[in-house]
Amino acid sequence: MIPRQLFNADHEGFRKSFRRFLDAEVMPRHEKWEEQGFVDPDIWKRAGELGFLCTNMPENYGGSGVDRLFSVILLEELARTNASGIGWPLHSDIVAPYLLRYGSEELKQSWLPKMASGEVISAIAMSEPGAGSDLQAIKTFATEDGSDYIINGSKTFITNGYNCDIAVVVVKTGGAARDSKNVSLIVMEADRAGFTKGKPLKKVGMKAQDTCELFFDNVRVPKTNMVGQPGMGFMMLMQELAWERLLIAITSVANAEAVLESTIAYTKEREAFGRPVSTFQNTRFKLAEMKTELQIARVFVDRCTELEVKGTLQVDAAAAAKYWCSDLQGRVIDQCVQLHGGNGFMLEYPVARAYIDARAQRIYGGTNEIMKEIISRSI
Repeated sequence: MIPRQLFNADHEGFRKSFRRFLDAEVMPRHEKWEEQGFVDPDIWKRAGELGFLCTNMPENYGGSGVDRLFSVILLEELARTNASGIGWPLHSDIVAPYLLRYGSEELKQSWLPKMASGEVISAIAMSEPGAGSDLQAIKTFATEDGSDYIINGSKTFITNGYNCDIAVVVVKTGGAARDSKNVSLIVMEADRAGFTKGKPLKKVGMKAQDTCELFFDNVRVPKTNMVGQPGMGFMMLMQELAWERLLIAITSVANAEAVLESTIAYTKEREAFGRPVSTFQNTRFKLAEMKTELQIARVFVDRCTELEVKGTLQVDAAAAAKYWCSDLQGRVIDQCVQLHGGNGFMLEYPVARAYIDARAQRIYGGTNEIMKEIISRSI
């Protein structure tokens, strides 16, 4: 198969270090986190201590100042272990860049070093009960009151929501009309009066991920907490969504590759009718099909990653990567479940957990139907 060319020796050394950390300190606790519905905050501080949070933030803000390929390695290794409860990618690669690129110096100095150390856990609050992919339909409203905003509304499906110390909240400012110029981003500290969190939502999969609802009842926030200028929110969101969607494509391929490798090993060990399952033609052909499709996906995603590092990744390419790779992940893992037979339906086998966790990939970051709409606009 085609060798990868993205990473150098420093990248691979970082991968080995992060892999050791996951295997030694994260995976032994993951089942407990699934039972309780959230990850213990101390693992965030441990990750920060080891330099695994906000790696591509500048050193003067607590990061390591490295390129985004280090983020790609973190994503791939989390996907390899199916550590679906860990919300570090959203924290480091979605929230932190909003603050770095658009936030005031005061906001950056206040939050980025604490985010890099794991002292502060962050979330981004976009989706609402009546507005998912359609961000212009949000109803969380920020009303001006002197030097403050008073915010009312609610958000749902918020990753890191239960543990978060701060949330970058998508709000309407200036008017309630359906207009992208009325969308803004504002940092809200979780300890502000009127900010409450629901219990972790009971999901089909990704049970260790602390996804919850957030409620805002007359929450008073200073105007200095605004990220960028009022009305710039939609533009900022659109500029960062391509990277967010590529993150999903990266994890889709890496997770499916890991599940396929474990399935190959299983079919060589498991016997049926007196011989290994891997010796049957149907098994060999299914494995060959999946290996081929994943190799094609890998080459495309690596090329998208190269473009992202150069700052030239187009929105439609990111949408294509997100839609096709998450669909492929679902198909591959479904076939791997089938090759495990009855054991594929047992949660003690990694393939079963991967099966239920992967389903959300086709929904968050914009549903795959929305991805097709974005691609169609470029045609």
